Amino acid sequence: MTYNKYVVGIDGGTEGIRVGIFTLDGTPVVFAAEKYETRFPQPGRAEQSPDEWWRSLGLAMKHALFESGISKDDILGLAADTTCCSVVALDTEMRPLRDAIIWMDVRADAEADAVLATGDAALEVNNGGKGPVSAEWMLSKSLWINRNQPEIWEQAAVICEYQDYLNYKLTGEMVASVNNASIRWHYRADKGGFPIDLLSALSIPELVEKWPSDVLDLGEAIGGLTPEAAEHLGLNPGTSVAQGGADAFIAMLGLGVVKTGQLAFITGSSHLHLGNTDSALHGEGIWGTYNSALRPGQHVIEGGQTSTGSIIAWFHRMIGEPDMSSLNKEAAAIAPGADGLVVLDHFQGNRTPFTDAASRGCINGLSLSHSRGHIFRALMEGISYGTELILDNFRVSGFTPSEMVICGGATNSELWMQIHSDISNLPIIKTRVADAPALGSAMLAGICSGAFSNFEQAADAMVQIERRIEPNPERHSIYRDLIKDYKALYPALRSIRR
Repeated sequence: MTYNKYVVGIDGGTEGIRVGIFTLDGTPVVFAAEKYETRFPQPGRAEQSPDEWWRSLGLAMKHALFESGISKDDILGLAADTTCCSVVALDTEMRPLRDAIIWMDVRADAEADAVLATGDAALEVNNGGKGPVSAEWMLSKSLWINRNQPEIWEQAAVICEYQDYLNYKLTGEMVASVNNASIRWHYRADKGGFPIDLLSALSIPELVEKWPSDVLDLGEAIGGLTPEAAEHLGLNPGTSVAQGGADAFIAMLGLGVVKTGQLAFITGSSHLHLGNTDSALHGEGIWGTYNSALRPGQHVIEGGQTSTGSIIAWFHRMIGEPDMSSLNKEAAAIAPGADGLVVLDHFQGNRTPFTDAASRGCINGLSLSHSRGHIFRALMEGISYGTELILDNFRVSGFTPSEMVICGGATNSELWMQIHSDISNLPIIKTRVADAPALGSAMLAGICSGAFSNFEQAADAMVQIERRIEPNPERHSIYRDLIKDYKALYPALRSIRR
């Protein structure tokens, strides 16, 4: 295989948009990024301008081409991943009627309760219908617009995602991604598609007419760049555009997690745990399993922790230590268990397995003999215990991963990765390219352009394993006892909180 042709992965994130140009063996040639503003008009609300997304993409793409020196004639195709659910309302001319209500916006809490109260069969993805339903999801936010901004609702010819808006600007085609729709729209590819009965129960049956009618699989061709889009990006008209999806789920591809039984471990300010299964698995403490979210017939199981890397960053700021490596060295010199310290990692609530937004964090067992290294180690251990609780729920429900493929901020700490491995007794696989969402999008572009025939072939060619971290049996045995103290914290603190 020759590598004189390239594919582009676009990563539309919370802080800005990032463009990566890759060779067909997965080597990143260049990354370029442009920031855009997030506005917080009221507590719990977060909005962005779709026009700013588009402007920033043009700047980032042109910057990437300039920095790399690559000819636009050598770009085979592109695909994008984006935040999800970031909801856009468009008029008949496909112009935004208001700023997008982005993923982290939780204004639709009452609407989420209303969705759950219907008891509709489409809610099976929400813990087998027991809930909760998230205020972050498509139906909750759409219902909020209907209830609170009726003039926007009436004018909206289209209600869609960041993903769909971006692809429309690129190709002139308004389509939805099976990934976004399956994980956040209550779309069921195996049960008739859109949740018509659920929309009727919420008295918004017209929403199905506002959603894009065509739902495409990942890697499926949307179309070619329009002349206007090509000029905006500095690329050739007609350049292939492939369907992408939600950033974390596309990161699964960028980690090579494409087969049944594999688990993607996506770390950053929060942790996300995504595994491939052959069947739907539902149980207490599992956010959901989604049919055909990555490929037809396959399911994805999801768990997540709200605050993880953000806790590490908080401690870093609190003590004013500019050198994170010093903290890692101090913590590494301390034995497992941090001499009696145990941390509950619920600094911003708990997503799974308790789904308790009101829960808060705790550092328990402090004495005058403890150093900052003790606290730092206890923080990493507490977050890792939280991951193990999620994995244990997966196992009880029938999904038993044999390894975790990791990306994100935790990869910057050898100690933290080892602690995760020791507590969960699982090998951790670190791949070469840390920017897994952009690489996953580039892989979809490669499939769409004909460079690869399927996910496995793209992963074999473009994802390289850098190294493997094995669990230490002795330390795992110690942690197996220590985790009992961690498990006791949440019920104890829940009974006394105000």
